[in-house]
Amino acid sequence: MPGPLVPVSQFRALYAHPAASGRSKGATLSDLFWYWLSPGADIHQEHLEAGARYEDVAQVTRRFLAMRKDKAAALAARAMRQVLDEGPDDLHLVRLRDLMMPVWANVYHELVFGKPCPPEVCDLIVGHADDVVTALKGSSLRHMPRREALTAWLEQRLREGALIGRLPVSLSLKEQALYLQGVFFNTAVVQMSEAMTHLMLALAQHRAVQARVLAALDDDRLLDRVIAETLRQFPLFGIAHRITQAPIDVEGQMLPAGSVLCFNYADYQRSGFADPDRFDPDRWEGIAGHDQTYIPFGVNENRPCPAHAIALVTMRAAARTLLERFTCESSVSHTRSIPHRGPCVLVPRGTEVPARKLGLLLVWLRIRDRWEDVGRSIRQLVLGTIMVLHARREGLARRHFEGTPRCPFHVGQPTGETQCPQSP
Repeated sequence: MPGPLVPVSQFRALYAHPAASGRSKGATLSDLFWYWLSPGADIHQEHLEAGARYEDVAQVTRRFLAMRKDKAAALAARAMRQVLDEGPDDLHLVRLRDLMMPVWANVYHELVFGKPCPPEVCDLIVGHADDVVTALKGSSLRHMPRREALTAWLEQRLREGALIGRLPVSLSLKEQALYLQGVFFNTAVVQMSEAMTHLMLALAQHRAVQARVLAALDDDRLLDRVIAETLRQFPLFGIAHRITQAPIDVEGQMLPAGSVLCFNYADYQRSGFADPDRFDPDRWEGIAGHDQTYIPFGVNENRPCPAHAIALVTMRAAARTLLERFTCESSVSHTRSIPHRGPCVLVPRGTEVPARKLGLLLVWLRIRDRWEDVGRSIRQLVLGTIMVLHARREGLARRHFEGTPRCPFHVGQPTGETQCPQSP
């Protein structure tokens, strides 16, 4: 939805319906999500069923994210400066998502532990987050040892009492480590890195908009409009699913309990705007997002993203810090899934780069992107098929709700009939 059964006019009401509250139990596709998000998918905040444990976890997450806006902005700007300081100062080519991941690893490590992130820990967090998102996009198989290394590190830090806040009391120490890993060092790092990749790639490909932002870097309202248009055209969630816990009537059509509702963010956010494929930040002049077909962070009545406020503030601060030093140029395709990780040329501000040199670099970038698409598509088909079949065989969500014993050596994986399955 939206679609023939549920029109745009009913989309938000159905999303907000109290009975549209199931998360994993009873949906075959949950096995795939749990497979991608392991270890700890069974206690990930987004996949917990409604109840006391979910409320405990959600409350703790909100408490961690309750940071003053000026402090959050300063933290994001400092993390971006640190990453840029470690890179070259001249013209160079980057993959934006690779550039952004250490930024948000540093941000969320400091938010959780109250201290700067050591380089080796940053590498651990980035390695884990990158493994999750590349598996999600079918670009790579998952590598459980890489993920479990972060789990082990988090467990050790919890034993040492390094956390600055209270963790969910309903979780064991192991589960607390997996909670931190799933919410902050998976979802937060991945989503913020992808959001910033979309933002900077959009600016790189719309030079007039970038020129306006560069000429007024202190204009929060202009930058906020650019961010809003980026999130409208390239929503971080492709499709969010919910499972009905009771029958729901939609304009005389009854959706039975157990129905899997797939909310298509991209289609919904295109539906209420004129010329929706045009990147136009000015469409947000004088209008409010909550009055539009625009839900980049979900709906308030049904598990909205708890990082809504801090995400917008930190995106603005990180973007401004980068644009103080560089302009962005890119000629690659820009899709919601950005499987190419956002190739982009960073041009130092105030540097005169010969137009011919930059033009040739952009031509080469476009040709390379098209060529990579061919191999990437084949790889995604093959690896995606392998993971779908493996996830179906593992049945992580299904076995969890059936009460199948869990393997004590591989967190997030069920025991097989004869031996513990080995993940690719």
